[in-house]
Amino acid sequence: MEFRYLGRSGLKISEITYGNWLTHGSQVENDIATECVRAALSNGITTFDTADAYANTAAEVVLGDALAGERRESLEIFTKVYWPTGPKGPNDSGLSRKHILESIDGSLRRLKTDYVDLYQAHRYDYETPLEETMQAFADVVRQGKALYIGVSEWNAEQLRAGHALARELGVQLISNQPQYSMLWRVIEGEVVPASEELGISQIVWSPVAQGVLTGKYKPGQPVPEGSRATDEKGGADMVKRFLRDDVLEGVQRLTPVADELGLTLAQLAIAWVLANENVASAIIGASRPEQVESNVKAAGVTLPQEALDRIDEALGGLAERDPALTTSPETRP
Repeated sequence: MEFRYLGRSGLKISEITYGNWLTHGSQVENDIATECVRAALSNGITTFDTADAYANTAAEVVLGDALAGERRESLEIFTKVYWPTGPKGPNDSGLSRKHILESIDGSLRRLKTDYVDLYQAHRYDYETPLEETMQAFADVVRQGKALYIGVSEWNAEQLRAGHALARELGVQLISNQPQYSMLWRVIEGEVVPASEELGISQIVWSPVAQGVLTGKYKPGQPVPEGSRATDEKGGADMVKRFLRDDVLEGVQRLTPVADELGLTLAQLAIAWVLANENVASAIIGASRPEQVESNVKAAGVTLPQEALDRIDEALGGLAERDPALTTSPETRP
């Protein structure tokens, strides 16, 4: 495993982060989820990402149980706040002071830890003044409940405003967690340049485009049984945008590139996002321990320029690049 600094901080995290969105407490039985976490640990992953909203808090419970007994100082545990939790009342979502301060306590209790290494705003909250949000995050840091703060899916303007307030408050906003893959490049035009300027790293989710970049979805063929595209709990909605024949044909053109490098298509996709110097880590999920053991091999891989050029030739014209697609809900969900 290789490690990278997170933003302009002294914190190092593993190039591969284990995340449990759409799996723990939902798609995967708890014993299998625990096996996946054990596989992550045994393969050198030290960084774990979750959120209070995943499976309506159940994912945090599963992760906390799976990490119990590990040396806390050897782990980097990340969680997030914004999306609805609990009975989903009027104050059970967003980035108000009330919701942030109540949510961090719930997350720490479920994760069985006194602090998280990174506490992240899961989206931008248009209904709460940014000053209120950042003051609440600063108080969480000063209380010792989080060491650093980050955000997820904020656009360049929001990053600049949040970073400026964090500096005024004496805390470090060091990360953004966006979707990023060969097929979803919307952060490259504005978010990455702003982040480089501010000293913010990307911790990217869906580096294999919801499984599409593994090559398991074939053009002109039904989606495989049991795949994310058949998951009506949310996975199917996320993956359908990529299930076009032209995209799937482009993915198939990546097979010789991966073969020549001795990589699987998934490993190639993960190594591709890690080739971006502003990316500190790629989040992988898993429904089986074997997936963790395979995907972690993308860490430390350096892709030659020829391979990067062939990837662009195969997929570049099919990739989504519109910066305006980095969005948050205009009203709290």
